[in-house]
Amino acid sequence: MFKTIINALKTPDVRKRILYTLLLIVIFRLGCYITIPGVNTVTLTETMSNSSNGITGLINLISGGAFSRFSIFALSITPYITSSIVIQLLGFVIPSLERLMKEGGEEGRNRINKYTKILTIFLALIQGIGLYLGYKSSGIFVNDSFLTALLIVISFIAGTSLLMWLGDEITNKGIGNGISMIIFVGIVSGLPRAVTMIWNLIIGGGVFSTTGLLSSLGIIIGAILLIAGVVFVQQAERRIPVQYAKKVVGRKLMGGQSTHIPLKLAMAGVMPIIFASSFMTFPAMIIQMFIPDIAGQTGFWNVIYNFSIATSTSQGIGWGYTVANAIVYLLLILGFTFFYTYATFNPAEVSNNIKRNGGFIPGIRAGKPTTEYLSAVMSKLLWFGGLFLAVIAILPMLVRFIPNIDLAFGGTSILIVVGVALEMVQQLESLLVMRHYKGFLD
Repeated sequence: MFKTIINALKTPDVRKRILYTLLLIVIFRLGCYITIPGVNTVTLTETMSNSSNGITGLINLISGGAFSRFSIFALSITPYITSSIVIQLLGFVIPSLERLMKEGGEEGRNRINKYTKILTIFLALIQGIGLYLGYKSSGIFVNDSFLTALLIVISFIAGTSLLMWLGDEITNKGIGNGISMIIFVGIVSGLPRAVTMIWNLIIGGGVFSTTGLLSSLGIIIGAILLIAGVVFVQQAERRIPVQYAKKVVGRKLMGGQSTHIPLKLAMAGVMPIIFASSFMTFPAMIIQMFIPDIAGQTGFWNVIYNFSIATSTSQGIGWGYTVANAIVYLLLILGFTFFYTYATFNPAEVSNNIKRNGGFIPGIRAGKPTTEYLSAVMSKLLWFGGLFLAVIAILPMLVRFIPNIDLAFGGTSILIVVGVALEMVQQLESLLVMRHYKGFLD
């Protein structure tokens, strides 16, 4: 990985992409510290320090601390992720939208992107109004006039729009997927907190603790094993051999070569985790916006709230909510794994391309049998890869029941960070191959 990065820095075009990505990341981090107008920062600090757990803590982690500062990026990129999920799901029930996704080409992708951004602005408007109404009674706003409310909501929408632009710029002109990179940077910014937590376990109150040392070693070893497992799943692939028949082109005999189709064990990458996390925490986010003191109440909405925040905390909610949440979380990760993979990889299309070019899978007839074979192989890979990722995401949830441990990095965070890092390195390698193709052949 380090060799790839060094080689990338030596290549002018790739170096420009890296520097441009770093510039946009700096802009994102600066925006996380720009508090929106009309906020009393003293009252804000007191309010957020008393509600650092649950969904508030998770949103703050993903946004890189922007939520706790009520900055212009307080909504983070979650409205865009939610709108992407909605548009993809609508593609399965609206025939015209499905045709646009599958047959629209570049123009179709641009129109889908346009619809996603419009829906993102609408969701940002709803969440911005919800945030204002939810924290209005806490006294963090200087006044409750209509103009102040309008200014605050517009600031939230503008921040989300700027994040969408930053994501597009990173994807098109930088390194990696822009949306994933923004989430990656937001999570990594909480690394100092994790280091401080481990240090406090070892030396709590200035006194060395053997128990704390053992707990810290367990956390570190567990994190290393977790990272190793994620790397294994992300890099593993099943290679389907493909043989192309020989054919005469002019006076030359062409073809006859053998190749393979690489099917990743986790073809969807970290997107199922991001989708599932957003889906699970969305109800709690909306409930807390309109009922700020929901954690201290009882009743139906409190049950839904506790169930939703079990992904991010276990403090004060008990094993029942965590187990129920873990089961639903596992099913969602599996579902989004299949959904996202089949949305990006169509076995029938791959089979037709192989047949059109005179190829075949040894022992499998071209056409429908090839499609069925690819679908069967993909199904087995997705079941294993999806279950593996789901288990890794769920197990760290149980660690939170250990006293004095408040992990800034859970399984979901590590999955996202490692997955995005691997994707970034793979893209760097691809760019280097394109720039130094002759050198690699030599």
